[in-house]
Amino acid sequence: MNSNQTNSIVQLFFQFLSERKLTDLSNLFSEKVDWYIPGDIDKAPWLGRRNSKEEVKEFYELLWKNTEPISAEVAHIFIDANNAVIAGQFSTRMLQTGKIVDSLFFIQITVENDLITKYLLLEDSYAVSVALTNSLPEEMAFSETAS
Repeated sequence: MNSNQTNSIVQLFFQFLSERKLTDLSNLFSEKVDWYIPGDIDKAPWLGRRNSKEEVKEFYELLWKNTEPISAEVAHIFIDANNAVIAGQFSTRMLQTGKIVDSLFFIQITVENDLITKYLLLEDSYAVSVALTNSLPEEMAFSETAS
């Protein structure tokens, strides 16, 4: 696979993600996928490991049910053959508490046969976990929803 094909899949991924086209988005993934987003799965059940296209679909259903995107920016996309690393930042509201998480992110994607076979997202999972609690440690600064 060449870098142009990988870039095309990455661009489709972000297009379908931003449009919340769940079927198109999940169809970009292989039936078997190595998916991992580290974090507190007890507080944020959409985090953790997933191994199939169906589990990826469940991830987005849980994520979209529990969060509201505020902003996202992709700063850089680095591609080497069938591997991509995406760097950026996002802000999202946790619907359970109304708290907003601002985080940098890095995504590693591997594409084989025009399908995503590996997905690793690194974000401030501690901030996500804290934002899902009713109290905040003093050192954490989150925006609150207007009362």
